[in-house]
Amino acid sequence: MTDTESTMDPTLVPAPGASPRERLEAVLYELRRIVVGQDRLLDRVLVALLSRGHVLLEGVPGLAKTLTLETVARVAGGKFHRIQFTPDLVPSDVVGGQVLARGGEFTTRLGPVFANFVLADEINRAPAKVQSALLEVMAEGHATIAGETHPVPRPFIVLATQNPIESEGVYALPEAQVDRFAMKLIVGYPSSADEEEIVRRMASDAPAPRQLLDARQIIELQEAADTVFVDHRVRSYAVRLVGATRDPAAEGLDHLAPYLDLGGSPRASLGLIRGGRALAVMRGRTYVLPEDVHSLFHDVLRHRVILSYEALAAEVDPDRVLDAILEAIPQPEVELGSGRAVS
Repeated sequence: MTDTESTMDPTLVPAPGASPRERLEAVLYELRRIVVGQDRLLDRVLVALLSRGHVLLEGVPGLAKTLTLETVARVAGGKFHRIQFTPDLVPSDVVGGQVLARGGEFTTRLGPVFANFVLADEINRAPAKVQSALLEVMAEGHATIAGETHPVPRPFIVLATQNPIESEGVYALPEAQVDRFAMKLIVGYPSSADEEEIVRRMASDAPAPRQLLDARQIIELQEAADTVFVDHRVRSYAVRLVGATRDPAAEGLDHLAPYLDLGGSPRASLGLIRGGRALAVMRGRTYVLPEDVHSLFHDVLRHRVILSYEALAAEVDPDRVLDAILEAIPQPEVELGSGRAVS
């Protein structure tokens, strides 16, 4: 997480005057006490939280996806709701609706999406109308019920999961709707050592997370990320990477052109910069480096590139295409205030 070793004792709750980096280091330490073997997942969820983005997780059951968001919500002090998506859900089950009260009048009942942290479990099991209802709230930050607009609380983050191993009883997310997610993360199995540690911890009393933040402090961290400086060369690097997914031949990657039907939109470029700002805050910097954009490229783009039938026939996946783009486009050198060039 950090460029250099921190001097803060991570076992202590950060002082009220702690820097954003110290606060986030303490949060990550606390999360890792509970969730074992998913360090990258924890890191990226915090990036999404600071950049006001949402995350789509893909992985088989049992990899701590639910535990991760529950733990983040407890440590951050936010309200947590879990929505188990099933084929019989209707939009009002997610956003809420009008209910008849005892006095014969209709009152508004807000749905479970009105929380700081929302887990949309197995989102691809719900029909299109329900998926659209959730994704509309994610994009707009509010829901309209009976002509009245209700904003979601701040901060607000949705973590949606989908199971990649089942094809029956599921509804694939449309590409245009998937683009609403800032990042898509592939959650893999833990290593043998991590799995042994999981078994050891859970065989006895499972550790309980401590609350280290509150909603106001999270908003302060988000605002700190908004002020992070982005050099024009870093912006150009992000735009160039995303542009290569639309026109790979322009970067000398003619061999990728048959594999790509659609590349990332400007929303992907925005996601790289916003995520880069969040990473900079987590690493104790007031500026974004090209390496921040580089490290987020797969997470921000893998769900935004649409592969052709030729790619599927050749067993080429999005990450392989993105690897080729990163190798072909060098990171720019950016001079910092000290005059040291960083690439």
